[in-house]
Amino acid sequence: MSRLRVHCFAISIDGYGAGPDQSLDNPLGVGGMGLHEWAFATRTFRKMFGQDGGSTGIEDQLAVRGFDNIGAWIIGRNMFTPSRGEWPDDGWKGWWGDSPPYRCPVFVLTRHPRPPLAMDGGTTFHFVTGGIHDALKRATEAANDRDIRVGGGVATIRQYLEAGLVDEMHLAISPVLLGTGEHLFAGIDLLKLGYRRSEHIAAPDATHVVFTK
Repeated sequence: MSRLRVHCFAISIDGYGAGPDQSLDNPLGVGGMGLHEWAFATRTFRKMFGQDGGSTGIEDQLAVRGFDNIGAWIIGRNMFTPSRGEWPDDGWKGWWGDSPPYRCPVFVLTRHPRPPLAMDGGTTFHFVTGGIHDALKRATEAANDRDIRVGGGVATIRQYLEAGLVDEMHLAISPVLLGTGEHLFAGIDLLKLGYRRSEHIAAPDATHVVFTK
């Protein structure tokens, strides 16, 4: 049976999963890139950027685990593009270029329909206007009994958490203060929703916590 999972999602020590004012120059908002320094040093993430080397310790193992048995992804529109409103005719194909690292179907939550977009390497973006439940239904069918990963951003993860649909969530708490931006847990009672901490790993560049339901 497919599970809905969040992996390698970085937040600041004051709880923000993205900085303010997302733009082409600041895809994770102002200051947001600093949340992911732990990941950029791993062999797994360096390989995704076409680079050699990288660490192979516990944080790389966590990065690898995030791709294990994943048959589909769900992401919010901001994880695909910085644009808002109706889709512009600008040729944009996502933050990753022609060969995204997903290698499977990706379901993008949006209010504005558009045809699927097939990319190199096995990724196809499907644009879902029916909300989180419709996206999960379609992703579950596409995953073919494998798991579905929610890639973000903050608003998308919050919606699935509040609906009690996330089965496992791995957070990387980075030693960064953002002060403002998109807060992951504001107003959300994880205990009431049935989540518990199942893992806690103190690593060199971040503190990793896994919640399960």
